[in-house]
Amino acid sequence: MTYQETIDYLYNKLPMFSHIGAAAFKKDLTNTLLLCEALGNPHLKFKSIHVAGTNGKGSTSHMLAGILQEADYKTGLYTSPHLWDFRERIKINGAWCEEAYVIEFTEKIAPLIETIQPSFFEITVAMAFDYFAQNKVDIAVIEVGLGGRLDSTNIITPILSIITNIGFDHMNMLGNTLDSIAGEKAGIIKPNVPVVIGEFLPETKPVFEAKASKENAPIYYAQSLRYVSDFTSHLTHLDVEVEEIATTERQHYRLDLAGFYQTKNLLTVLEAAHQLHLLGYNTALPIIKKALPHIKRLTGLHGRWELISEHPNVVVDVAHNEDGIKQLMAQLELCNYEHLHIVIGMAKDKAIEDILQLLPKTATYYFTKAQIPRALSEIELKTKAANFELEGNAFSTVKEALENAKSKCNTHDLVLVCGSVFVVGEATNKFSYNSY
Repeated sequence: MTYQETIDYLYNKLPMFSHIGAAAFKKDLTNTLLLCEALGNPHLKFKSIHVAGTNGKGSTSHMLAGILQEADYKTGLYTSPHLWDFRERIKINGAWCEEAYVIEFTEKIAPLIETIQPSFFEITVAMAFDYFAQNKVDIAVIEVGLGGRLDSTNIITPILSIITNIGFDHMNMLGNTLDSIAGEKAGIIKPNVPVVIGEFLPETKPVFEAKASKENAPIYYAQSLRYVSDFTSHLTHLDVEVEEIATTERQHYRLDLAGFYQTKNLLTVLEAAHQLHLLGYNTALPIIKKALPHIKRLTGLHGRWELISEHPNVVVDVAHNEDGIKQLMAQLELCNYEHLHIVIGMAKDKAIEDILQLLPKTATYYFTKAQIPRALSEIELKTKAANFELEGNAFSTVKEALENAKSKCNTHDLVLVCGSVFVVGEATNKFSYNSY
């Protein structure tokens, strides 16, 4: 098969969450274990860091990978979903896995696919683990796909676990309360493995405490150890002052991830780097400060409050759930612009009304959809939005919506593209990024 034929096979043969939603989610680890056993258990052949959370786990994973790369460790990075190309999910030192590898792996595993009928995600996890083992990475940062306890990635025993935060998302699979969602994500806490918690709430802290105690896992709360004393948000970068609570010592950090919500992820990353340093890794302050201004270049992270064109400014952000949109609205309050234009598309299985009620009524909207089966139609989204006094027109493609928005802007307006990873991917695929 060619690479495109291989990708078509994977997309069409296997249940894929981005296409069909909850039906693609396998609620046990059996298939992943069978796949990895057939591959010689590659997940046992490299050290790993496991990252879960409702929001911020992608940024946190990329920042940690960038720090490890800067320290000259051969660093694997597994994340999902991708913006443009399947191979973005599996990287070593920021470079995508090769097309030839994807073809070879798929052909090798095809007979087992026919036998056990795994999901798309189960196959991609096994592929990533096999790739990292074959390439003898020093360490791999593994982002949870969905939840934690039953996520395919949860067959690993990492040297460090991280849970960024807990919010409402995927409630049809993870539960309708914060403590039940926290219970699923706490499933990545392993015996005697330290765990860093980025943010906690009164409902979630007891869940983390109970699981950590049961597993004898040392637990560290990032927001209780450091706080952001000041920050300045720019369109292309973020300057942050962080104070350690125990020593009152302050440090300045510059990030090339411009969204102010990265201040929360930064606290998580700093504590994770500290724990890695205690484990013997070269993740001390000078390495951290050298890496953070270059995370996009080091790891290829995109789509997080990212300026993609100017005059007018066009910013994309993959925020797609209630907490993510709240952070996005707070970011907008820090921005200067004459009028706001929002290009938005969403998936059918999101809490649509909960998100729409957070959006500003003064913006002009361009309702659209990504080209995936799970996407809510632009007409239905426009109809639902009207109930919240959000006005605009509907467009059948993201490209058409974005071009229309830009044509209606003056130089000092702001265009924001959000609501779905897939919408952002389609909005940016015509732009050339230096790291690709």
